[in-house]
Amino acid sequence: MKVMKFGGTSVGSVNSILSVKRIVESADEPVIVVVSALGGITDKLINTSKMAAVGDSAYEGEFREIVYRHVEMIKEVIPAGEKQTSLQRQIGELLNELKDIFQGIYLIKDLSPKTSDTIVSYGERLSSIIVAELIEGAEWFDSRTFIKTEKKHNKHTLDAELTHKLVKEAFGALPKVALVPGFISSDKMSGDVTNLGRGGSDYTAAIIAAALDANSLEIWTDVDGFMTADPRVISTAYTIAELTYVEATELCNFGAKVVYPPTIYPVCHKNIPIIIKNTFNPDGVGTIIKQEVSNPHCKAIKGISSINDTSLITVQGLGMVGVIGVNYRIFKALAKNGISVFLVSQASSENSTSIGVRNADADLACEVLNEEFAKEIEMGEISPILAERNLATVAIVGENMKHTPGIAGKLFGTLGRNGINVIACAQGASETNISFVVDSKSLRKSLNVIHDSFFLSEYQVLNLFICGIGTVGGSLVEQIRCQQQKLMMENGLKLHVVGIIDAAKAMFSREGFDLANFREELQEKGKDSSLQTIRDEIVGMNIFNSVFVDCTASPDIASLYKDLLEHNISVVAANKIAASSAYENYRDLKTIARQRGVKYLFETNVGAGLPIINTINDLIHSGDKILKIEAVLSGTLNYIFNKISADIPFSRTIKMAQEERYSEPDPRIDLSGKDVIRKLVILAREAGYRIEQEDVEKNLFVPNDFFEGSLDDFWKRVPSLDADFEARRQVLEKENKHWRFVAKLENGKASVGLQEVGANHPFYGLEGSNNIILLTTERYKEYPMMIQGYGAGAGVTAAGVFADIMSIANV
Repeated sequence: MKVMKFGGTSVGSVNSILSVKRIVESADEPVIVVVSALGGITDKLINTSKMAAVGDSAYEGEFREIVYRHVEMIKEVIPAGEKQTSLQRQIGELLNELKDIFQGIYLIKDLSPKTSDTIVSYGERLSSIIVAELIEGAEWFDSRTFIKTEKKHNKHTLDAELTHKLVKEAFGALPKVALVPGFISSDKMSGDVTNLGRGGSDYTAAIIAAALDANSLEIWTDVDGFMTADPRVISTAYTIAELTYVEATELCNFGAKVVYPPTIYPVCHKNIPIIIKNTFNPDGVGTIIKQEVSNPHCKAIKGISSINDTSLITVQGLGMVGVIGVNYRIFKALAKNGISVFLVSQASSENSTSIGVRNADADLACEVLNEEFAKEIEMGEISPILAERNLATVAIVGENMKHTPGIAGKLFGTLGRNGINVIACAQGASETNISFVVDSKSLRKSLNVIHDSFFLSEYQVLNLFICGIGTVGGSLVEQIRCQQQKLMMENGLKLHVVGIIDAAKAMFSREGFDLANFREELQEKGKDSSLQTIRDEIVGMNIFNSVFVDCTASPDIASLYKDLLEHNISVVAANKIAASSAYENYRDLKTIARQRGVKYLFETNVGAGLPIINTINDLIHSGDKILKIEAVLSGTLNYIFNKISADIPFSRTIKMAQEERYSEPDPRIDLSGKDVIRKLVILAREAGYRIEQEDVEKNLFVPNDFFEGSLDDFWKRVPSLDADFEARRQVLEKENKHWRFVAKLENGKASVGLQEVGANHPFYGLEGSNNIILLTTERYKEYPMMIQGYGAGAGVTAAGVFADIMSIANV
């Protein structure tokens, strides 16, 4: 024999109630079927009674809708004829009783708890009679005759012993299908109608299953089972195949509404498995809850649950330290007033105890505690007790957390890196639940980051905001698009582009964007892009594992980094402005990133995709010291001086560099040495030297007045330099030398300038737009370390940015 319970959504429509009929009639053993009221009816009964109690005649319209729902349901599911007529008569009698009760409430404008309990009982009584008539061979049983309650703390609680005895008597002779209304009960003394609380139909089914030693308890609902998290918040949540009784209880107590929490204990006591199934997907595997799971070595945590309406009440004061009985008084006062506490956190110094309660209980809890400790408050030993509201409680649950080192560390480290402040936390000695309280605004982010970091998600997710979609940014987006599927399949990493920004437009979405058509979508759906819009949208989205990727050269965009890092958003920058700005700003950005546990990465600021900055950092961190840096850091300038020849004058090589997209849109930035100076300053700083751009000695090859005026003026004037360069080039050619624009750091002094290098110099054979860097260190003194390769171009720069993103993902 088994017990099957069907919730309100399972009997809420014609299709679902017919599905119930098929499921029950296909059972190959005797079943007891417990049903809830038709979906939404319990709420409607409560609302209608409240309207009547305040003298609102519109209650009659609400009541007519209740009548209509049941009458139409019978017409749809029971064939026309004597059977339908008889059922309509029976249901009509109950609805007439209900109508009289509503009318009485309306006339006297009073709604007592006793009357309210009677009214809501009609939901289950009506639905169960309909379902009993629908299912072939079903026999209806009145749960009020065997589910008995007694009043404690102004609440109806189950008299388990008496109920157990009466259930065994009621089902002494078991029909093939017994149909029972869930939720409702009666007082053992007065016989008045009572109920087991919202969700109590689950509890009814568990009580019957335990009393009759059923083979199993099936809870049929509108989901496939327990999920790793709320799928409305986390799209990657999935069904948990198995849970222990303890894990299921913890998840239920902290907001997972799959099963009413008291349901588990009666069947756990008898070791009866609970199977969660979906009425709308009866072939789904569902979730089974039992004493022990089949695979005891599965993931450390099974699921995440949360309570959104949390208030935290803290009793604190130095007068509590070392005083015996303070907590006893706290919980005694709350218990006497029927206030349930779901979280307790106490400081080891004993000067504060924080308790988590539902928002609805917060005012009463403060009132009774202030009354309990009135004397201590008056004497200043304890502070007045107030409630901190607008909070949420999150719990991670899993029996495999027992004796597994590092779970709490990983949890709080992950939350901290994502800027989530933990207000209070609690972990029991059983180690199956770690609970913590956060601001309700951080709930979505908390759930997502935990789900991701504990590998409950199929993929680890990085949420990217890409700013600048020109040559580098556009190439980066294309590289991400081409690699997305491979990274998911081979590395379990999902690169989720949730923001795309250019100079004119910006668009943001938690769901992400189709990178194949992002430019068209940006033009169609993007909002006007401004510094404030970008900042507010990114910070306001408050999304987990977020990375801001700057592929611009904008000082304004660089000014956002500090604010973003302070909101725990990592920054990956191809933009050199911030890292080469005032030294104090550079240090601030690095310090904030370290303190916040996020990343500020800018490898492509020097050498495009070459691993120069990472190499310097590795040397420094391992105890080496950078003594000297010599480098050709401008792919543009190296291209120019490799292309110049008798046939290609100096001015033409500049235009060619621009056409090949090696140079900045305004090539004067490259020719002035500004770009190289910035790069050298960044390298020097990463090597441990405090240097500003003004400290760099400049030996330039284009007169200063060429950098004044417009770009058109420059193009008109620059051919005048060709003859001089050609004359110098011919001399250089005879001496078998090449020009190289060299950046140098030695003895703490920095300089840039055009040098002539001979055939024996490492820089002599540097081709095309390549970069080269020589690092002389205490370990690499006689033979400097050399890094060489492509130092310009959208593709390699984008690849370097991509590599920085991947280092944040740590795959």
